[in-house]
Amino acid sequence: MSVDFSIISIGTLSQNSLWNEQSPVRTAHATTTLVTDGDKRILVDPSLPGNMLEARFFERTGKGLDTVTDVFCTTLRPVHRRGIEALTNARWWTSQVELETYSGHLETMLESAERLSGDDVDSVRADLKQLGSFAPAPEKFSPQIEFYPLYGASPGSAGLLLTPPASTIIIAGDAIVTGEHLKAGRLWKGVSDMEAAADTLRDLVELAGIVIPGHDNVTFLGQRWL
Repeated sequence: MSVDFSIISIGTLSQNSLWNEQSPVRTAHATTTLVTDGDKRILVDPSLPGNMLEARFFERTGKGLDTVTDVFCTTLRPVHRRGIEALTNARWWTSQVELETYSGHLETMLESAERLSGDDVDSVRADLKQLGSFAPAPEKFSPQIEFYPLYGASPGSAGLLLTPPASTIIIAGDAIVTGEHLKAGRLWKGVSDMEAAADTLRDLVELAGIVIPGHDNVTFLGQRWL
């Protein structure tokens, strides 16, 4: 059986500089993708709130979230894991570097708690508790699903590389936020390391035939900008 994917929810940016938007004009959410290979059912970036995610997942698959075996977050930015608490039966994975970096950031915030309100302290503690349920992702989830580092979008951002017989597919997260950014060779302004993110973008263009951006629908690479 060959690996397959299905877009559960198409994401969007709160502000798209390629559309000349100067400030946020919509609620951002990440593209959520289901990857299936045999008994492995991996939900990538569960971004919608839990009740909305459950409904959308049923619309797209005819199944419940309890059938998901694994969750993979391309980054631990909150928008990419908004609905993860609804996936209680699944194992939660992310990059080890992302997990260590984001946890360290939150712990530093708690150490400076005098600058935070009581509600903010509670929010940071809840975030740390949630991150405690994540584990570092394996190098392979199955013979045709590989962990793929995507340096630069965030300190430990990573995607999934799918290798069915006829194509190469990358679930890119914020390394490529939209198809328009990819075709224009443009990076999202929110990346943590512009130089590393630019190198990653070039690598993706060389490697992938199909890209699933972090906040857009599937993009097929035809004419290239390099």
